[in-house]
Amino acid sequence: MLRLTAFFAVALLAAAIALGAALAFAGTRFIVLASTTSTDNSGLFKHILPLFTAQTGIEVRVVARGTGQALQMGRDGDADVLLVHDTAAELKFVDEGYGVERRPVMYNDFIIVGPNDDPVAIAGSHDVVAALKQIANARATFISRGDDSGTNRAERRFWDSAGVDVDTASGTWYLEAGAGMGTTLNVAAAENSHTMSDRGTWLGFENRRDLAILVEGDLLLFNQYGVILIDPVRHPHVKKADGRALIAWLTSPEGQQEITSFRIGGEQLFFPNYDAQ
Repeated sequence: MLRLTAFFAVALLAAAIALGAALAFAGTRFIVLASTTSTDNSGLFKHILPLFTAQTGIEVRVVARGTGQALQMGRDGDADVLLVHDTAAELKFVDEGYGVERRPVMYNDFIIVGPNDDPVAIAGSHDVVAALKQIANARATFISRGDDSGTNRAERRFWDSAGVDVDTASGTWYLEAGAGMGTTLNVAAAENSHTMSDRGTWLGFENRRDLAILVEGDLLLFNQYGVILIDPVRHPHVKKADGRALIAWLTSPEGQQEITSFRIGGEQLFFPNYDAQ
């Protein structure tokens, strides 16, 4: 009888602990941030978000997707805040009533990377359109993200400007990974091929093999990031107060300084520019 009583006591204690843990988890104050793979892969969020949480008690749960997918999450009400990098699409998103309070946060730039021996002779170029024309003319393998991300959308615009129909070329010299930036860089490194990357992910990428930066410095390669609160009128479950708290912190002098302080190998990855807009 004593053994049975002890068994029930242990079971009751375990149930109480489990219930307490469940209640504690349920009471966690958090928001969902849908953002790009570049901000996540680069390590930026691991650097800045714990600082925000320590100050506010608000946990930020990041869902890293391409910009197109992140915007769709916003339309569906599956996030509280977006941090993405396709200004035209962001403004349209707000104009259509899906988001409010868009603010610029920071920028970096895109680069074209490729084989270190530079078989297409584009190394040192500051003209991304001309370089892509040379890649196409040489039918040199190019690995595209192919995931409707902000990077992928920018890349497609550059191909259009170069007069190259990559839809027709798809599956030949133009290959689509359908993946995030880190995975796409891994494929390009394995195939010793060209691709376009944001500089932040490239700097944090360790599996470069024989890849090197070949094209950079073109003004077209400017890469702006913006933050948007999902419209709480359209989606009443959006945690607007906590979402606004994150946006305010990211664009505050402190948040902007923390973005500045994030470096890899001494090199700054993102450049805050809220006040410059």
